[in-house]
Parts: sequence; C-alpha cells; structure tokens
Amino acid sequence: MPRPTIVIVPGWRDSGPGHWQSLWAERMQGAVRVVQDDWITPSRAAWVAALEKLILESPGPVIVAAHSLGCIATMHLSDAAAARITGALLVAPADPERRAVLSDFAPVPYARLPYRSILVASSNDPFCPVRLAGAYARAWGSEFVRMQNAGHINVESGHGDWPLGLALLQSLTDEPTTLMAGRPNFEPLATL
Repeated sequence: MPRPTIVIVPGWRDSGPGHWQSLWAERMQGAVRVVQDDWITPSRAAWVAALEKLILESPGPVIVAAHSLGCIATMHLSDAAAARITGALLVAPADPERRAVLSDFAPVPYARLPYRSILVASSNDPFCPVRLAGAYARAWGSEFVRMQNAGHINVESGHGDWPLGLALLQSLTDEPTTLMAGRPNFEPLATL
C-alpha cells in the first residue's frame, strides 16, 4: 500500500506563519496543503470542492490534518472523497452555527465517520465550547482529546511546532511521520 498523503486543511483566515499546520506543510515529506480562493468569506461549496479535488487527486490513501473550519469542511465531503481517507486529526473545530461569517457551513453533519479520527479540543477555546466539541466527537465516532486551557490550539495560544499534535497524527498511520528542518539540506528534525 502506498504511503498516505497528509492533507493539511486550514480553517477560516488560513493558518499563518508559525502555526503548526504551516510548519507541518513546510517540513513534512509528502504533505499537501489545501489552498482556498477566499480565506476571509468562506463558501462551503468552494471550500469543500477544493478539498475534494486535492483528496481525489492524491495517489493513494489520505490522512487529514484539519483545524477549525477545516474540520467542518471535512465533514461536508462527498462519500467518494471520504472513502479515500484512512484517518483524520480534527483540531479545535469551529462552531459555524454561532458565527455569521461561517454560517454557510451550518448545519454541521452529525454522521459517524467511515474512518478513524481524533478530535482535539481545548477547555477554553473561544470559538467552540468544549461541550460542543465533545458532542461532535461522539457523533463522528472520534477519539476525544481534551486539552486544558489551550485556547484555539494555534500560534496565539502557544502552539507552533506542537509535538502532541504530531504524535496524534503519527498514531493515525503505520508510517513514521518525519519533519524536515527548514534548511536546504532537509535533515530530519524529528521522527516519531
């Protein structure tokens, strides 16, 4: 079986420099990042189409590493795209039912996922109450990791490299996840 492609799915306003998703996209061998045409005024149809295209064009199985609204976009995938996914790390999901700019992504699907998933949430995420994240995890059949006072699990809350996230991603694949240093010779930074 070919090595899975890691598909990185940022949320609303993208994941800027220093964000764990940006660092993984730059340093992880075989990782690809979804690029949206409009990060500020997200359209569910456009976001899901861009994600589906990337998944369906991948040469083999896919593991998703999604953050915030990227988690919700992942829930709206077609059956054909979902069938290519073997695992998903869903971090700090958004609550589109309470933010007008994200309302195109509501209602959030509450169907059980056909692949293994881990949902990571914070007790003090300002964009999604931990109880709602727990309800998502139960509905989706996701393993639930509750972090204490970790904010939105982004740069602003002190999560740059985020080794715990990398370890959780590693648990979704049989292959070692290798990060390369941001240097031209690409020496391994860490192997889990």
